[in-house]
Order: sequence, then structure tokens, then C-alpha cells
Amino acid sequence: MGTALIKHETQLPTEQLLLEVADVLATSLDLDTTLRRVAEVVRKVIDYEIFAILLLNEKNQELRFRFQVGYPREFAEKARVKLGEGVVGQAAKLRQAILIDDVTQDPRYIPAVPNVRSELAVPLITKNRVIGVIDLEARDAGYFNQEHMRLLTLIASRMAAGIENAQLYTRSTKQARILLLLNEIARELTSILNLDELFGRIAELLRRLIDYQMFSILLLDSSGQMLQHRFSLRFNENVQRKGDIPVGRGVVGYAAESRQAVLVPDVSKDPRYIEGNPETKSELAVPLIYKDKVIGVLDLEHTRRGFFTDEHRRTMMTLAAQVAIAIENARLYEEIARQERRLERDLSLARELQMRLLPQTLPKLDHLELAAKFVPARTIGGDLYDFVPYALSRLGIVVGDVSGKGAPAAIYAALVSGILRSHAPTEPGPSEMLSAVNLSLADRRIEGQFVSLIYAVWDDSHRTLAVANSGLPRPVYLHNQTIQVIEATGLPLGLFDDASYDEFHFQMKPGDLFVFFSDGILDARNRSGELFGRSRVEQIIASCAGRPADCVVDSIFKAVAEHSAGVETFDDQTVVAIKVKDGAPSASPKKK
Repeated sequence: MGTALIKHETQLPTEQLLLEVADVLATSLDLDTTLRRVAEVVRKVIDYEIFAILLLNEKNQELRFRFQVGYPREFAEKARVKLGEGVVGQAAKLRQAILIDDVTQDPRYIPAVPNVRSELAVPLITKNRVIGVIDLEARDAGYFNQEHMRLLTLIASRMAAGIENAQLYTRSTKQARILLLLNEIARELTSILNLDELFGRIAELLRRLIDYQMFSILLLDSSGQMLQHRFSLRFNENVQRKGDIPVGRGVVGYAAESRQAVLVPDVSKDPRYIEGNPETKSELAVPLIYKDKVIGVLDLEHTRRGFFTDEHRRTMMTLAAQVAIAIENARLYEEIARQERRLERDLSLARELQMRLLPQTLPKLDHLELAAKFVPARTIGGDLYDFVPYALSRLGIVVGDVSGKGAPAAIYAALVSGILRSHAPTEPGPSEMLSAVNLSLADRRIEGQFVSLIYAVWDDSHRTLAVANSGLPRPVYLHNQTIQVIEATGLPLGLFDDASYDEFHFQMKPGDLFVFFSDGILDARNRSGELFGRSRVEQIIASCAGRPADCVVDSIFKAVAEHSAGVETFDDQTVVAIKVKDGAPSASPKKK
């Protein structure tokens, strides 16, 4: 660690550096992966030994280590740098890069690694907001120079938006934990008939998300005026709590009356609080609402003031809806059992209806042939494809994959299809269509639901194709007998209101082939757990060169079925292939 670094200048031209940065932004939404690749890009132009990316917590106005090389682990885990403190805090506050040749002569320096002499800190700024700082340190005085500062500033200016997108994506993936919990609760309903047993399971599952100390479930009595304790845990032990609570009285009574979650950071300062546990310092109460009717309250308590957060409140509000359903389903289990056969018939009908929502025939075009196939993982699924006629021999091509599976995904897919059709009369371009659908879904936001969608527009007169992607696997283009993976990526629709989408344009020739597919194709596993993978897809497409479009579709589905034989299909599978007909007359590309 004490060996001095060898100072060097970058060997990468600026254009190559920007391509490296663009590759990072285009290929990952995982925050850890993005930060690691930022570090790799920086190392290609500045040979560092001590490196850190600190991200800003806007609520506390603190910078925290999110990725580091060369720092003591304990320091990096615990360190909190206030905005304006130290070199990195100053860089964030002043919104400008800071280069220090000798930190021993600078009072702003906060020592963390022994024998550091020089430092370079550059703020990460996106949408006029500071989101963090990239910081380099070295044990040689004057190690960093103005060229290093210019290059690091260039990298930071491009990477900030990518890091922010990765942060947003990371936050959204936390919702997956809630979805897993909801799925587990739903599975419990198939075997638990006793409400008390169900309550215990809810308490167990909830602890995976919130480390509470006291937990209660209160249900409204038949009069709808009193809340009765039905289940209580106190420091992991079941307790019997007596005394009904009138609706409107206490924190739980107020939650039931107002139909809103109540977060109390300090119960001693809230006049609504009724002492039940002397140790309680903070409380969170969430109403259980089923079919617009309050049926009870979930109540969490902790011995630490300010323990519960807004994130806990949002999590509990999401869970409360599922818990209310679980409780009502347990009460009505016998009725559900009687209706089981009818539900099976309904699912069969739903599958038939879903299949009828797909195009019943493929469009007929002078210069293009099409092939498509969709196979749901369950009776009904969340994948979709469609063809939207435009004027002047143009055609919109849709391929989509809704989050989740089964009936919820199918219903959401139908919603997406309807939105697409509603925007089609204006004949938007691909990126315009994705943005329009994204905004429409934002107006109808459903927690945990989103859709990955490719939208393409084919111009049959000029044989041009425009493509935009919002999270589906990158499509494959067979052009001049060569396979190309189109680096079209983007955020799924329905997650972020302000997402934007790139648009790619292609002048296609006779024999050219474009293939779109959902991730159910790539993620199909065999008995050994091996994924079908992209390379197999590309090999099949290459083998179908010169053959009809349905060669690709049929061959991919046949290969996937053989690969995953004996393994339950986990995800819906969709493939759409388009091929320029041989002998089609040439045409000049449209100017863009």
C-alpha cells in the first residue's frame, strides 16, 4: 500500500472515452454494476490507488460511501460527510471540481487513509442537482493534474444521469421484496383456514421487511364501531391484549376513522396516543381496507423514537391491502372452494379471450413478411404483440412483456394494448409512442406493475425501420448475412414519469431480417438450470438466413422447448420476426 504510484496521462482519446462511458450507461441499470464500471472507466485514464464514489442523501444532506477502493472498510461503512465538510463536501456544495496538490497544507482535508498527499474531487451533477462526488486520493504530492481534472469532470458529467437512473431502478427493485411477500401470503391462503394461524404467519412475513418490536392486528366488530385485539406480539412473544378501542380514539382508532396510515415518531408528543406498552416510543398504524370498507388496523410499535420511516409507511400501506384481502379470503374460504371449478372455467375463457386480443391474421405488405408467436407460461400471461396500421404503407409493430404472470399480468397487458391503440391514430414515432404510453400508465399507476415494450415503425415504400425499446431484450438484426445486436435499451414503462427513449433507424435490404423477443426466451432453463441464452437465439437466426420469417419463429420455439423439456415454464415467451422480401425494388432512405 505504501508503494508510490507512477503518474501517467490518459491513453484513451476523448472520443473513445465517451464511447466507454456511453457503453456503461447503455448496458446496466444495476447501481453496484454501474458504479464498478465507472471505476473501471476512470482507471483507464487515471491510474489510482484510492478511489471512492459518494452519493448524496438529500434528506440529511450527507455524502455516504457507495463504492470505494483503498479505504478501510469500517471507515467507509460508517463515514458520513456533511455538505460543505471536507474536500468532497466542498466539491458538492460548490458544485465544482477541487484539485489539491498537498492535503497536509489544506485544512479541509479529512484524513481516512494514511500518508495521503493529493486529492481530486469532482461533483456528480444531473438535472442541475448534485447527486454525489467522485473522489481520488494519492500518496504522492501533486499526483493529479489539470488534465486529470478535465477528464474526471467529463466522465462525471456523463455518468451522473446513469448513476441517478441506476439509483431509481435500485429503489424500484425494493418493491420486489414486497411482491414476494404478497405472493407468499397468497400461497398461505390455500392451506390456512384458521385466522389466528394466518395472523401469526403475517407477523412472521412482515418482520422480513420491518424489524418491529411490538405488533398487533385489530379487527372491527360486527357493529363497525369497536376495534378488537385479535393478535399481538410483544418482543417476539404472543400476548393477550384486552380492551376494545372505539373507532376514532387513540392512534389505531384514528387510523381506522381517517382511513389513513398514521406515523408517530414520538408518542409522548402525540395527544392521540393511548398507552398500552410502557416501553413504546414510536408507532405506526395502518388501516385494513377491503372493497372500500375498513375492516381493521395493523399496528407496529418500537422502543426507539423515530424508528419508523416514510418508507415503512409506504410498505405497510401496500401490505395492508393484501392483508385485508387475506383476512377476508380466510373468512370466506368455503365460498372460494365452492367457486373453484367456476374459476377454472373462467380462466379457460380468459385464455381464449386473450388469444383473440392478439392479431388473428398477419398484415400483408408488398415488401415485408412477418411471423409471430406467443406462448404464456400459465393459462393466461402478460406478453403481447400487435401490428398497428399507419397510413402510406406504414405499420407499427409492438412486442411487450408485462411484469409478473397470470391474470394480473394479462389484465395489465390488455390495458397497455388499449393505450397503444388509443395513441395510434396520431401515428407517433417509436420513441414518441413509448413516452405517450409511459405517461398514460403513470395516470393509471398500479403498484409493482410495469411493462417492457419495443415499438417499431416499418415504412414499406422505403423499406426503413425505426425502433425504440423500453426494457425488452435487445433485438437482433441480420443484415448482409451478419448478425447485429441492436443496442436499443430503456427504462420499462410505468415506473418513471420522466423517462425518455432513444430511436434507431435502419435502411433494410432484401433478405434482411429483424427479430424481437421477450426475456422468457432467453431465460428458459433446462434441468441443470442453464439458461437458453442469447447466443443460441443468434445462432438460430443466422441459420435461417435466406429463409422465410417463420423459420426463425418456429426454430426458436422448437429449440427452447427442447432445451427446457421436463422443466416448468417460468415466463411467457414471445417472438416476432420481420423479413424484407427478396426482389423488392430499391428505395432511398428517408431523411431523419
